[in-house]
Amino acid sequence: MGINHLYIHVPFCKAICYYCDFCHRVYDEKLAERWLDRLSREAEENCKDQYETIYIGGGTPTTLNDTQLKRLLEMIDPFAERVMEYTIEVNPESLDQRKIDIMKKHGINRVSMGLQSADDNLLKTIGRRHSFDDVKDRIALLKDNGISNISIDLMYSLPGQTMQILQDTLNKALDLNIPHISLYSLTVEENSVFGKKGISSLDEDIEADMYELIEQRLSEKGYIHYEVSNYCLKGYESRHNLGYWNYDDFLGLSLGASGKIGNSRYTNTRSFEKYFNETDIRDEDLHLSREEMMFENIMMSLRTIYGLDIEAFNRKYDCDLLKEYPKGVNNPNIKVDHGRLVCTDLAVLNRVLLDFMD
Repeated sequence: MGINHLYIHVPFCKAICYYCDFCHRVYDEKLAERWLDRLSREAEENCKDQYETIYIGGGTPTTLNDTQLKRLLEMIDPFAERVMEYTIEVNPESLDQRKIDIMKKHGINRVSMGLQSADDNLLKTIGRRHSFDDVKDRIALLKDNGISNISIDLMYSLPGQTMQILQDTLNKALDLNIPHISLYSLTVEENSVFGKKGISSLDEDIEADMYELIEQRLSEKGYIHYEVSNYCLKGYESRHNLGYWNYDDFLGLSLGASGKIGNSRYTNTRSFEKYFNETDIRDEDLHLSREEMMFENIMMSLRTIYGLDIEAFNRKYDCDLLKEYPKGVNNPNIKVDHGRLVCTDLAVLNRVLLDFMD
């Protein structure tokens, strides 16, 4: 049985946001050419399937110039003949009509855009290079070109962010009439600009109040909180990310990308030197035991409101889930609904999972 999901990491940005610790480098045209050369070899060695979902993330894929973006998508064309959902991440300041034309020609039908906040001053505080007007303009441009399956990223618990700023951002984001919103609280990573400057996220009580506000506003507007960090209008769940949460196999290409094939889970190097010069580009290659896979499967599936198919799980691992995890199953935030194991409150999922670890 083949792999249905492909992820490709583009490790370049025009500038580095202050909260970001992903695998990335400030864009350099010659370095990007070398990266494309190496990625081409990696794809040739590893891509063996026709993928149902393809996700190009980063970094910022649209940081590539037009010729490079075209080359990247042409590289993937042979494996995209039956793709159902083809997503690319963009930033407003690096998206224009020429890039949209290239994207459409190669079958991209879903765009994930980094908004983060609608407050222009707060955007500068976190190192973003766009304004909210830029976001409105690019979303209108995408819709004019027939791409309406759009997701935006929003952040909360940012330094200097108030409840009023968040309220205004939610109102403006909802006015964009887009079908998918991803919400993330600020996590300060040690190697990010914020981490090096000692800047932290907001007080836990304020962060909890912000979370409640987000839940309330999006629910009022018909958005389904279908996964821990994701909301959508009916029918607009991310197919690609559902693959992760269903614990499907997936192939990850490029620096910093991860993948899972059978009982192996790997992460590629974040080092350009190693990526360019060595045959083995993996920094981590774990072979999971049956018990580790079972727990990971439960952990990922309970992230969504659709939960875990108990019968399929039992067949896959030759077990009886309800007997295997009595403490987890009897947690008050767990229920069995139409043959599925579901967490009734995603906000407390981490605590629920502790019972499954026992």
